[in-house]
Amino acid sequence: MSDRSYYAPKGGLPPQTQLLTDRAMFTEAYAVIPKGTFSDIVTSFLPFWDKSRFWVIARPLSGFAETFSQYIAEVQPGGGSDRPETDEGVEAVLFVVEGQITLTVAGKTDRLEPGGYAYIPPGVDWSLKNESDAPARFHWIRKAYQYVEGLDAPDPIVTNETLIEPTAMPDTNGAWATTRFVDPADLRHDMHVTIVTFQPGGVIPFAETHVMEHGLYVLEGKAVYRLNQDWVEVEAGDFMWLRAFCPQACYAGGPGPFRYLLYKDVNRHMPL
Repeated sequence: MSDRSYYAPKGGLPPQTQLLTDRAMFTEAYAVIPKGTFSDIVTSFLPFWDKSRFWVIARPLSGFAETFSQYIAEVQPGGGSDRPETDEGVEAVLFVVEGQITLTVAGKTDRLEPGGYAYIPPGVDWSLKNESDAPARFHWIRKAYQYVEGLDAPDPIVTNETLIEPTAMPDTNGAWATTRFVDPADLRHDMHVTIVTFQPGGVIPFAETHVMEHGLYVLEGKAVYRLNQDWVEVEAGDFMWLRAFCPQACYAGGPGPFRYLLYKDVNRHMPL
């Protein structure tokens, strides 16, 4: 089991005495969904899932994000699904932040604990159960796979973050590192989901401005994040959603590491 800390929402509702001022933002370039907004009243239920609920934190929107959807799933003991995906041609990444799930992909069954990662190719049968005695919580990222003639669809991947050595970014002395679950040279993949880690005081030292859109869920720690023209405080449990070309940078505030689960679209021509 991973010894890492992974934030997982629990739901509930704030008291009637709580102030309404919050860090939630939705702009033409980015959105911030703070951990305090993950309440019971914004969960969704999905067909063919038992004892399960979902916080939907990203979905394609006209003029905003275009390529993916992202849920945080909460599955109670005995819950799960034998038919989790109802759309055709959809690939998925699962990342476990709390509890245990039993995942079967193309007839192979694995138990995933916190830090567990699974890539599920399009058109592959899969099912998921919580056979433990405690709730399981995990991220579920979905994308319509972009087939390319001459490239096969990727193979399934099941692993854990603890089994992968983070790759330090050049010229950072280890202050900024990325845990990659997929070989960046494998062009069969049209999305990457990674974990980015900044040590206290680590920075993105320039305003990244690029075509990949992002979902960033803060797993651990806190930072100030530059989003377009704004500096925004974020902490474990917050989600950031960045459209293509939104300038972005960050400064990790400490006292511990700042870590987030990162989605980006890669390796395909731009649709014309």
